[in-house]
Amino acid sequence: MPRLNAVNPETASGEAKALLDAVKSKIGMTPNVLRTIANSPAALRAYLGSSEALADGAFDAKTREAIALTVAGANDCNYCASAHTALSKSLKVSDREIEARLAGRSEEPALDALLNFARKVVEKRGFVDVADLGAVRAAGHDDGVIVEVIANVTANILTNYVNHVAETEIDFPKIDLVSARAA
Repeated sequence: MPRLNAVNPETASGEAKALLDAVKSKIGMTPNVLRTIANSPAALRAYLGSSEALADGAFDAKTREAIALTVAGANDCNYCASAHTALSKSLKVSDREIEARLAGRSEEPALDALLNFARKVVEKRGFVDVADLGAVRAAGHDDGVIVEVIANVTANILTNYVNHVAETEIDFPKIDLVSARAA
C-alpha cells in the first residue's frame, strides 16, 4: 500500500488538476508517480519542465529512456524500471537491450560508454573521477553531452526517490529488478 497519496485527477483542483490534465492529454494516462508528485504542484511543475526541456536536448527518446533504465537499475526502483521498460518496448528496444540498460550497459559502444558514465554518476553521487570522464570522452562525447547525462540522471533520481518514499503502486507491466538481474 502506498505511503503517500496519489492525487486523483478527477477530484484534483487548481494547478495540480491542470498539470495532471496536461499529462493525460499528452501521454493518454496519468502515471501514479506523477499523481504522487502532484501533492506538490511546484514539484510536478519542476519535473515536467525539466522533462520537457531535456526532450529538446541532444538525446532522442531512446537514449533518454536508456538513461532512465540505467538510473532505475542503479537505484533499485522497480516502478521506474517497469515504466521505462514499457516505454522502451514501445520504441522497439529489444528485451536483451533493456536488460543491459538496466545494468548500465548497451550493445552500442557509444551508448554503452554514456550509460556506464550515468551509472557511475549515480553510484558515486556525482563524484566521478578522471578515468570516468576520460572513458565517456573517448567514446566521442563532449562536455555538453556529459552535462546533459547528469541532467537526465537527476530528473530520474527525483522519480526514483519519490517512488522509494511513497512505495508507489506500479501501474505498468511489473518488472522485478532482482529477477531481471538474474536473467
